[in-house]
Amino acid sequence: MALSIRLGETRAKLVISRAHDRDALGRRLQADRYNAAYALAQLDDAAWDEAEFFSCSTPTGESIVCHSRGGLGNATTLAGPTVGAAAILQLHPGYPSTFAISDPEHVAALEAVYTFRHITRMMRMLVTRDTFNPSNAEAQPMLGAHADLLNRLYNAEGDPTHYRREHIAEGCYWGVVDEERLVAVAGTHAIGRTHGIAILGNVFTHPRFRGRGHATTATSAVTAALLEQVDEVVLSVNPENEPAVHAYRKLGYRHVGDIIEASATRHAGTLVTAVRRWAARRRGSDGEREVVST
Repeated sequence: MALSIRLGETRAKLVISRAHDRDALGRRLQADRYNAAYALAQLDDAAWDEAEFFSCSTPTGESIVCHSRGGLGNATTLAGPTVGAAAILQLHPGYPSTFAISDPEHVAALEAVYTFRHITRMMRMLVTRDTFNPSNAEAQPMLGAHADLLNRLYNAEGDPTHYRREHIAEGCYWGVVDEERLVAVAGTHAIGRTHGIAILGNVFTHPRFRGRGHATTATSAVTAALLEQVDEVVLSVNPENEPAVHAYRKLGYRHVGDIIEASATRHAGTLVTAVRRWAARRRGSDGEREVVST
């Protein structure tokens, strides 16, 4: 599909296509490796069939949008120039509800197609085997059989979660026991073994047991386990959460970028989007290209 736009006095043609070449996608996403880590993880064999990738060549580089499902829900990851990402989303906005991950510069592109329940600017932090400084406190691995325990812990503040056995088994989760009960846990959003990067997340401590270092212990255990499988581990943290930022720095994580994370719902324009795609295909010369002129 192609989209023409006017840049100053020059009319430029943006070419958008469904991307199927995993090697090419991997090479492109390396330019945004840490912020686009979730998209990189979707290139693994186990995740590939659950993802759709679209690319758009622009005068300043190639944009990528990845719509993926599986794990704990739908996700949309953006990388590259904003104009290309916006062009893709106008034709292929993805799932009705999704979790958006992007650079801060992509907010306007996302707002054009989504309504946000909550949007947060987060720090992206990175650790490697060379920088990792593990905690010596004890944690234990979480197995699929522990799914009910994890759900009860994550529900401690009234936000229901629905972890299933396979979520735990396919990821990497470690917990901390205090007073003979599970009180803290850390886990993963995705593990991209093909490109050697994992995203640590789902860190939570029961409100009654906070301030004892349990989250740091669980995070350290997950980090150690992940670094046995991949070269780099990233996580995102609200920069206003100074205790968490400090704890991650003590473990060897460093700030490598800023991202936007948002729970998003697609605007009620499904029919408009479908008509737009139909018209774009009609303009295509070969029945496969979609041409949009603006």
